[in-house]
Amino acid sequence: MCLIALALDAHPHYALVLAANRDEFHHRPTAAADFWMDTPQIFGGRDLQGHGTWLAVTRRGRWAAVTNVRRMVPPDPAAPSRGQLVSDFLRSPESVADHAEMLRACVADYAGFNLLLGDGQAVCYVSNHAVTGAATVLQPIGNGIHAVSNDALDTPWPKLCSLRAQMQQWCQAGECDLRPLQAALQDDVQAADEALPQTGVGLAMERFLSPIFIRGRDYGTRASTILTISHKGVLSFDEWRWGAQGTSQGHTHQSWALDPVNPS
Repeated sequence: MCLIALALDAHPHYALVLAANRDEFHHRPTAAADFWMDTPQIFGGRDLQGHGTWLAVTRRGRWAAVTNVRRMVPPDPAAPSRGQLVSDFLRSPESVADHAEMLRACVADYAGFNLLLGDGQAVCYVSNHAVTGAATVLQPIGNGIHAVSNDALDTPWPKLCSLRAQMQQWCQAGECDLRPLQAALQDDVQAADEALPQTGVGLAMERFLSPIFIRGRDYGTRASTILTISHKGVLSFDEWRWGAQGTSQGHTHQSWALDPVNPS
């Protein structure tokens, strides 16, 4: 997952709105969003190489999503998949705060990541990208519009600012039609050179990676996801899948009513 925008209690109908794009190499094997056969309470896509996921939910509305951090450091081939951070939380009975605190002891095992955790009671941002060793960033997220890409939460990269602004406009209009958000996730306009971040990958790659939606032969946007949880306790999950150069590979929709007694 490379870009996530979320609205927390910022919409008249929804307690949560999350819109996200996963960017990945097209050859990496991936399963479409579904209930997992080995963990039936989890719904989401699955990375068949690392056996984790970039974004998933539980039947009770517990959710998590992860992005990587763009670093010019060769990855450790022995490091665990960052997607396991998502699935581990979804399998855990711990609260957001307790699980985030538990991660302090193991964040150094992973390559740089940004992790969002939610359980219907709280949302927390966890990251190891700004520090080394076993320390980590634990930050509760309050109501409003937030976004994260491949740097710290709300870092003003052009595509982050664009998606966050479109999310804010959609929420302020009180819309329930997801098509404007879907269109925002498919915005493939590159940022101006003077607005590009400098992450050490070179100008040509900064340009290529700058749109919300990345079209590429070998690497690009693989999935676009919109997750909503209404104030009435109904969860809706839409995933659009993409192949090389942004060709459509299918759409999955699933929705269900959450347990009103224990939403986590």
